[in-house]
Amino acid sequence: MQKNTTQSWQPANYNTIDPYIPVKGVADFIEFLKKAFDAKEDIRVPNADGTIGHAEVRVGDSVLLMFDSNDNWPTTPAFLRIYVEDADVSFKRAIEAGAQSLTEVMDSFLGERGGRVKDPFGNIWWIIARVEDLSDEEKGRRAGEQKYVNNMMIAIQTFDEEMRSRKS
Repeated sequence: MQKNTTQSWQPANYNTIDPYIPVKGVADFIEFLKKAFDAKEDIRVPNADGTIGHAEVRVGDSVLLMFDSNDNWPTTPAFLRIYVEDADVSFKRAIEAGAQSLTEVMDSFLGERGGRVKDPFGNIWWIIARVEDLSDEEKGRRAGEQKYVNNMMIAIQTFDEEMRSRKS
């Protein structure tokens, strides 16, 4: 994706939409991102009480903005998709950095391979690598193949199980 370099209303180093994530323990979250996804920290603005009022990290060509959420606030987890070079390797790195496996890495009808993890802060990451460039027609044909139907059902079921486990 080419970054905006001509519009005065959008800084060149940001996307049109960048996630802004409230996290309990931003400093530790940043360390997780560095270990799991090679994040580079750009900005960290501490509050007087030692919490972080604003931080930004870069992962690939994307910016994640974050701040320490108030202890009196409910947890507000994010659901994020990250494209990586090798889904199997990145999935393993995320687990080694402290994430929990939700959906094992598998192939999709879209020509992608990916799996889902929950990081130690409750955010869910869909870690995906494009492994084939497919036409829309081929994607449509594959969507009906039993292998891909089964994988989609597993993805839906594992996500549903995780979300139901969070009900209060």
